[in-house]
Amino acid sequence: MLKISLKETLQRRMSDAEENPPEETQKGRGTEMKGGGGGEEDPNDLMADNMQQESEEEDTLAGKQSQEEEAAGEETEEQAQEAYEEEEVAGEETEEQAQEAYKEEEAAGEETEEQVEEAYEEEETEEQAQEAYKEEEVAGEETEEQAQEAYEEEEAAGEETEEQTQEAYKEEEVAGEETEEQVEEAYEEEETEEQAQEAYEEEEAAGEETEEQAQAAAEEVEAEEEIMEEQARAAAEEEEAARAQEDMRLERLMFTDSLLAVSAAFPHSLQPKRSRFSGDLSSQFESLDLDQSRSDKSWSSYPEKLPSGEIEETTSQKPEDEREQEQRVQEPRKGEWRKKRRVSYFKHEKKAFQSKAKVRKESLVSTTKEDGLFKKDDSASVYPLSMTWSFGWNSSLPVYYIRGETQRVLLYVCAHTVVIYDVFKNDQRHLQGHPNAISCLCISEDRRWIATADKGPDCLIIIWDSFSGIPVHTIFDSCPKDSGIRAIAITRDAKYLATISDAEVQQICIWKWTLAVEKPACTLDLNKEYGFQNYLTFNPTNNKELVSNSKTQAIYYSWTFNKLVGKFSQSVFHLNLTQLLSATMEGKLVVWDIHRPPPAASSHSGFPHIKPCKLVHLQKEGITVLTTVDSYIVTGDIKGNIKFYDHTLSIVNWYSQFKLSAIRTLSFSKIPPASPTEKSDYPPDCTLKGDSFIVRNFIIGTFDATVYHLTTDGTRLEKLFVEPKDAICAIACHPYQPLIAIGSLCGMIKVWDYNKKKYIFSRVFEKGLGVQSLTYNPEGALLGAGFTEGTVYILDAMSLENGSPQPFKYSRTNVTHISFSHDSQYMATADVSFTVAVYKVVVKNGHRIWEYLARLRSHRKSIQNLLFGVHLDNNEPRLLSLGKDRLLIEYNLLRSYKDHLEVLDIHRTDQGFYPTCMIWYPPLTREQFLLICTSGYKVKLFNSTTKMCRKTLLGPTFGSPIEHIQLLPVRTTSELQKRYLVFMNRDKVGLQILPVDGNPHKTTAIVCHPEGAAGMTLSYDGCYAFTAGGADRSVVQWKINLSALEAAVSLGGEDLTPFYGLVTGGREGKFYRELEDYFYYSQLRSQGIDTMETREVSEHICLSELPFVMRAIGFYPSEEKIEDMFNEVKFGEYVETGKIADKINLPDFLKIYINHRPPFGNTMSGIQHSFDVLGFTNSEGKKVIQRDDFLKLLLTKGEHMTQEEMSDCFATLFGLNPEGWKSEPATFSFKGSEICLEEELPKEITAEIFTTEILGLTISEDSEQDHTVSGV
Repeated sequence: MLKISLKETLQRRMSDAEENPPEETQKGRGTEMKGGGGGEEDPNDLMADNMQQESEEEDTLAGKQSQEEEAAGEETEEQAQEAYEEEEVAGEETEEQAQEAYKEEEAAGEETEEQVEEAYEEEETEEQAQEAYKEEEVAGEETEEQAQEAYEEEEAAGEETEEQTQEAYKEEEVAGEETEEQVEEAYEEEETEEQAQEAYEEEEAAGEETEEQAQAAAEEVEAEEEIMEEQARAAAEEEEAARAQEDMRLERLMFTDSLLAVSAAFPHSLQPKRSRFSGDLSSQFESLDLDQSRSDKSWSSYPEKLPSGEIEETTSQKPEDEREQEQRVQEPRKGEWRKKRRVSYFKHEKKAFQSKAKVRKESLVSTTKEDGLFKKDDSASVYPLSMTWSFGWNSSLPVYYIRGETQRVLLYVCAHTVVIYDVFKNDQRHLQGHPNAISCLCISEDRRWIATADKGPDCLIIIWDSFSGIPVHTIFDSCPKDSGIRAIAITRDAKYLATISDAEVQQICIWKWTLAVEKPACTLDLNKEYGFQNYLTFNPTNNKELVSNSKTQAIYYSWTFNKLVGKFSQSVFHLNLTQLLSATMEGKLVVWDIHRPPPAASSHSGFPHIKPCKLVHLQKEGITVLTTVDSYIVTGDIKGNIKFYDHTLSIVNWYSQFKLSAIRTLSFSKIPPASPTEKSDYPPDCTLKGDSFIVRNFIIGTFDATVYHLTTDGTRLEKLFVEPKDAICAIACHPYQPLIAIGSLCGMIKVWDYNKKKYIFSRVFEKGLGVQSLTYNPEGALLGAGFTEGTVYILDAMSLENGSPQPFKYSRTNVTHISFSHDSQYMATADVSFTVAVYKVVVKNGHRIWEYLARLRSHRKSIQNLLFGVHLDNNEPRLLSLGKDRLLIEYNLLRSYKDHLEVLDIHRTDQGFYPTCMIWYPPLTREQFLLICTSGYKVKLFNSTTKMCRKTLLGPTFGSPIEHIQLLPVRTTSELQKRYLVFMNRDKVGLQILPVDGNPHKTTAIVCHPEGAAGMTLSYDGCYAFTAGGADRSVVQWKINLSALEAAVSLGGEDLTPFYGLVTGGREGKFYRELEDYFYYSQLRSQGIDTMETREVSEHICLSELPFVMRAIGFYPSEEKIEDMFNEVKFGEYVETGKIADKINLPDFLKIYINHRPPFGNTMSGIQHSFDVLGFTNSEGKKVIQRDDFLKLLLTKGEHMTQEEMSDCFATLFGLNPEGWKSEPATFSFKGSEICLEEELPKEITAEIFTTEILGLTISEDSEQDHTVSGV
């Protein structure tokens, strides 16, 4: 019970009795309950006290009207409710008045203003308000029962004091008439705190006369209440549990022998039921812990907030039987008016918040109209690379019709991007945000909300607003182990999402996305025996029901027919909503009956389930699409036919005259067809009456990646676009026109005008010829094309007709590279058989004809690049090839003849990492270079004549090494001194500012194709970059904004500032200070440690000291790398000054260290790879190297050691010699010859033993990255 003074208790009771309506106290205390936790008094005790006051009031009235006690109490309650409503209306005038009213309530109830403010803060969000209301409702019901029990006990025990209490209340009523009017007037006239205090004092004076009588009565009542408090609480809990059991309706997704169903209030849980097939699935079941005592009526008090910011009307879609039961549940019970008062109070507070929120600026989502997306100006971009157009369409996913007839707007997917395409305006808008290729999508009935999901690491579910293009909600961690989403569906009212994961053990999740939650409302793991689910849909009229199917089993499937019905394609709800339909690839239709238990039945009487009732042989062709529109059931089949059936599955009309390929998707306009007129030309249906067949216009997508629009009035079919249906691996831009050629493995070459976004012409080659490579010659008159089976075509660039009489067929494998010389006299190709072939132009009978010259298998591994150049002395073409075998080979074209390709020279590019691509470095210096990228994230510059490695630089590090690189063309001569590179790695495209120097701020990159990029090309004017996505069947056009990249570079700092950030701790860190110490110590060492001569302090060290300092700071370069460092320093200024440098300063040393060291440190994966290659698998399954083999490898392979060097190194590693002893002058040791390697080394050496026990390095534990190794 509430622990306050007796005087205060009586004053409150007298005030309530005099004013009759208890709303003032109720309102103030209700506010305290909602605020929760801000005051000193327990909210539950306050409510109990309030309910006790009401019960005493009923006791007094019962003494006056013993026969009509309950009726009189109800009238009093109605009067109190009316008074409260009047008070609520008066309090809604302004927010300031409401606050003043709260202040008066604080004074009357000894509450503070801080509690009220906390209540406001805790109820700012709708979800918090719901929780507060739930707690208040539960507390109210408990206190109501306690008050009822207390009242019954009081009635029995308080007969002796009834007359005294009655007289006290009569006197309080007479004395309180005047104060009641004063209090009401104070509320209506915006009573100030002083007026409230004045009214309270008058009320206190008027109630002093009856204080002694009321005190005596209160003491007797309080004594009885303390005795029976525990009994009342126990009784209330039992009654509450019984009521919750009766009213609670859970929503479950369960299995029966042929069932996957949803039932009851949505959403609470997904509950599998044990069946003879599924076994015990309870261990796989997860559910959201919701308050199950809340009825559907409670939900109506909390209208859900849609993303547009508007409060949605709660018109839930339910079957009639559920609506009838809901009406019965909503009938008011005794005492339920108190709940209504709390609900109305919540609404009152919510209105105050809404009025406050209206002051804020409205969101773009709520203000954008249907055509707002295409009114945006996307021309001004602040990013170095921005997507401007997407060629292609992922034909494995549907295309949707999302706008009316005046705006023919389509929605489809291209790689990881959602494309909204206006056909009439020839304009695209791109919705970007997925890190992986989009695997499924769906759209709401009103075509506003788009839901997309992807598969891969960090997979996402994103809900977009199609009016504004804004992502309104993103769901992270949507599936276990980043498996991705296989299928997705959205309800007609867009409240709920359902997803099926792509994992080995699939999981179905229901998402209440409008509440912006990160966890599903309910989940269910599916057994593998039910097949791999790949299709999902909701019941269009009941959000509580959804179906899914695999290729082998039906909707809610756990049994199948005894005879073969074919593979299921899609499933929908029948128009009558009591049946389900499943289409098969055999042209059959399975009809399932939905059996729902009566609403009043208990859970033991069964759950909703389905049973197959009919197998209809609908047609001969396999059904690929099954959907419904208006009053028709629609099918699309593998023959390209589209058929319409009525609810009895009688055919009404069909379209078969267009000779389409297999139907992939059908999407109907959201605008119903107009009423026919005299000018209408609808076809007749198949009935005897021959009525006009009137249906909405619709979009048709086929499996050959073609999209059509069918206007039903007049039966006009319009082809919107045709895209490649197989992977796109080859793209090439014209050298001086805005044309791009796109080649696909389906044998199609398609040419576009990329400025006008207009298709120009195309050619489809015979079956079996897949386009693998494309290149224009420098004049732009020819287009060379290499195919998957080894054929090479030379085509006319403007017509795609054969430029040579016959194609060349000198290879049997994929032609991966094709290149022309600068004068178009030579063409070279490379294939996957490591062979280079050369073709030459000859003149015969006055005509220039291409002839085969020679071919040579010059590499041992795949050819990475094929490049023509120009000899500096005679302007003759030169040809080079670069292989994964680390060989750079140049060919002598002048000395080559028929069937003989002469090799000029061969050079190895690297000792460890393989090269990935190469280009000619622009003439920014007097020395001509060949730029080669390696798999170790390095960029190497080789002298174009001597092939000496002149520089090694840190390249872009964006997740994978560079695979393609091109020099950005310039439009004017003034731009020749500022050049840029465009590069592409596995899934990103980026820009690099030249010259390359290792500065990380000079590079930028963006994801272009998450599943892997296959090719890249640049426009002739350098404005656009194009990337081909390979398997995702798309080509993306990227606008280049160089000023944005230059701005980013300026923010990164100048001189050495960017390089300081690449070392641990920066310039002020411990590592850099140690580097400085070693640098200057090397000066002392080179001058002699024991010398007595004057020291010469310099900013340089001798070049010979460079490897010792490198090893001292933890970088152990090979002898080849040391030689490259020496050459880089020696000849750094040789071309300009003619001098060879023999010393290096600290800033240059820092740059060389950063550019030459491994970009991610020494990793265990690199060491383990060496053991995988050199070792064998022992009895324990580990890769090991025998001790004798290990020592032999050190003495004979690579940069091999001598026996003395090897003994000295092991003596130092095992502690027999001091560390670094041999690098110090005038030191020597004989310990190396004394070491016994057979005793020191284990018989079998693993990568871990070699790293930790022999080298003495530590392995860092990092769960997200490769383990790195470092010195102790």
